[in-house]
Amino acid sequence: MQLDKSLLLGTSKYSWIMAKNFFKRYIWLVDLINRRKYVSFKEISEAWRRSPLNETGEPLSERTFFNHKDAIAGMFGIEILNDRSLGFYIGRSDVGSDETSDWMLHTLCLNNVFHENADMKDRILMEKVPSSERFLTDIISAMRDSRVISLCYQSFRHPEPHCFNVRPYCVKYFKQRWYLLGDSDLGLRIYSLDRFVDMEELEERFELPKGFDAEEYFRNYFGVIIGEEPEDVKIRVVPDQVKYFRTLPLHRSQKETVQEDGSSVFSYHIAPTFDFVQEILSHGSDVEVLEPTGLRERIADNVAGMASRYGFHVSR
Repeated sequence: MQLDKSLLLGTSKYSWIMAKNFFKRYIWLVDLINRRKYVSFKEISEAWRRSPLNETGEPLSERTFFNHKDAIAGMFGIEILNDRSLGFYIGRSDVGSDETSDWMLHTLCLNNVFHENADMKDRILMEKVPSSERFLTDIISAMRDSRVISLCYQSFRHPEPHCFNVRPYCVKYFKQRWYLLGDSDLGLRIYSLDRFVDMEELEERFELPKGFDAEEYFRNYFGVIIGEEPEDVKIRVVPDQVKYFRTLPLHRSQKETVQEDGSSVFSYHIAPTFDFVQEILSHGSDVEVLEPTGLRERIADNVAGMASRYGFHVSR
């Protein structure tokens, strides 16, 4: 018996559409429970009945809900747990670090927001960020297989790309860019994925240094600039800006001491790298570095330099 090719193509297309619709359902369910914190099955079913994704208007059956729950755990590593007194809630993901899990959860939830409000896209503004997804999957594949990559990289400091081999240790997302931490003949360096010109996974394998922990490696750094030793840093933040620092800490080591005038002194154990200095400067006169003296002088030199550029001279 010979099957009609158009029928096969039609079946394949139908399967793809079904898979896409289920994927949207999974994201919708994760987003709903994450926003509600705790939600009963009755509330989930009713929310699905009203959802724009529900073309039939039928409530969600209990069997379908638990099938979706299992699929979400398998696909995203996100566990939907049940507290008998409070309802269903999002448990801690088993995918990567806490920061990775939170980032993935937030990404899924944002995806659902945009899907459900596609008619409002002209009023939902996003910041344009450099694209780096082209290489991200291949880098992670090379990391998984412990394979060396051949990288052609366009540094901002050189007019032409430079090609060399890199042993990929880990990737990090920082300020809307992806970065690779890799070892080469130049040593351990950071490479921004948006400056990749080309890359290829090689047959050559490498061994990750014993005991290497990516999260621990970056523990004392603000972002992706590495190399300096951590110091005990103290900054004073004016009263109007204190709440911003509380809700979005500069670093995981942040500790706060409230002052009588309403300001706060925030303490950190962090390397005073260039990107950390730039972050402090971005807050202008709302932030004053108290300690260490060396960092305070670096900030003062930057401020004096900016004043001079605008025709003002600051005596120190």
